[in-house]
Amino acid sequence: GEERMESHSWASSLTPEGTDELRDACGVFGCVLAKQTEAEAVNVAQSIYLGLVALQHRGQESAGIVTSEGLGAVQHNYHKGQGLVGAIFNDPALNKLKGVLGIGHTRYSTAGGRDPINTQPFMVHTRHGPLAVAHNGELINATALRKTVLDRGVGLSTLSDSELLIQMLSLPPPKGEKDGVPDWPARIRHLMEASPTAYSLALLHEDRIFGVRDPFGNRPLCIGKLMPVGEHHTKLDSTQPLGWVISSESCAFQSIGAVLVREVYAGEIVEISPNGIRSLGMVARSSRPVVDMVYEDHPDPDYLYNTHTPAPPAFCIFEYVYFARPDSIFEGQQVYQVRQRCGRQLALEAPVEADLISTVPESATPAALGFSIQTGIPYLEVLCKNRYVGRTFIQPDVRSRQLAVAKKFGVISHNLAGKRVVLVDDSIVRGTTIGPLVKLLKQGGAREVHIRIASPPICHPCYMGINIPTRGELIANSVQADDLAARVGADSLVYLSIDGLVKAVREGVATKAPTGHCTACLDGKYPVQLEW
Repeated sequence: GEERMESHSWASSLTPEGTDELRDACGVFGCVLAKQTEAEAVNVAQSIYLGLVALQHRGQESAGIVTSEGLGAVQHNYHKGQGLVGAIFNDPALNKLKGVLGIGHTRYSTAGGRDPINTQPFMVHTRHGPLAVAHNGELINATALRKTVLDRGVGLSTLSDSELLIQMLSLPPPKGEKDGVPDWPARIRHLMEASPTAYSLALLHEDRIFGVRDPFGNRPLCIGKLMPVGEHHTKLDSTQPLGWVISSESCAFQSIGAVLVREVYAGEIVEISPNGIRSLGMVARSSRPVVDMVYEDHPDPDYLYNTHTPAPPAFCIFEYVYFARPDSIFEGQQVYQVRQRCGRQLALEAPVEADLISTVPESATPAALGFSIQTGIPYLEVLCKNRYVGRTFIQPDVRSRQLAVAKKFGVISHNLAGKRVVLVDDSIVRGTTIGPLVKLLKQGGAREVHIRIASPPICHPCYMGINIPTRGELIANSVQADDLAARVGADSLVYLSIDGLVKAVREGVATKAPTGHCTACLDGKYPVQLEW
């Protein structure tokens, strides 16, 4: 997209409008030192910075860190900026972020667009001192909530959901509060009852962080403990943690010497203070019917009105397919294993005679390896990726635009010559990349190119914080798989089935908590009734 230079951020050049990528909403991170830990022993700002670097894949547009010196702090210290985490923070910036606890955020825009004013964490001064919030997700009923806040005479200065959240939290709960002391759990509960999904939050107030995961558990959130470190390793057996951390993904823990304790449950509020982690209880999911936007006259009446049981959780299944780093753990299983099982399942559903299996690097590599293991056909690389493409402020001319994919991938033609290749990718969104890739492989000497997609076709928009394009831009809505194969010049093209994806995910779930997954972008079944 054409953008004015002053609003041009790194992310807009990393993921130009119209590229075949989905964007996740954000990453949140927080850290609280234990009360016996000397402030010098752990640099909180640096821990949050490293946490955000590990969550960079969740948002590359802007980032911020807010720290606090704890009880009685009149104001928070903060630093925010546009671009990648490593470009925003340097030593002087981190040195200013003094404190014994803090939260950080890295962002892609969903609601609110790309304006720097939307950079998080959001901060407000309340009657009870400063409050900061970092938010991943999108409020499914933001319009109604905005009206509630505006009706109370509160002005909103941004279009972002996070400001809306913070204004909702700045107000006492309906039952009131004793002696004017804020009852944060009650305020948070009120917010959660007012908006069922989709959010994971880290709220910073005084000497504690509240971690909040919406009742449907749509966005991930986990807690870890900060361990002492020895020479080049983390002392995992230490009984005395130095502090506690909260993160969108567990992949952020290793680099700061923390270990995963558990995930925050769907609908749970946790309090992380210098004394440790405490669960403040759960907010239940409503048992309202799921209204399917497509099949209003579905033959099975229970399908719509199974109102007697609470709705199951609705963790975003695309966290497994695409967004999360492969070493992160959700529901007791590592994301890498799920992606590999998706590849194995795809090989069972759509076998093909071929000489080699390969991948569009790098996110689809585990699925391609799974496909190879299942079929016994060797895995070889045929494309090598230039990681630095796109990080430029130069507007491409027509010729460069036509060569966009060739600029991003080189071909390892030696592995291709005369071969029948299965190319595995994790998803097709707009379908702009796959055609040029097939051409590159055929020009490189491939005899046949079979495309296998390790997820089902995306047909519906997401209202829960993923920047999925409009229905009209989604290629699966206009072109069936066979026609798409012909259009992109592939010898065949098959997607993983929805049942196959769900099976690959559920097979490894190892948690006692109830589980359920949101597949709305694939089948149009949204976890809550949409109101507009």
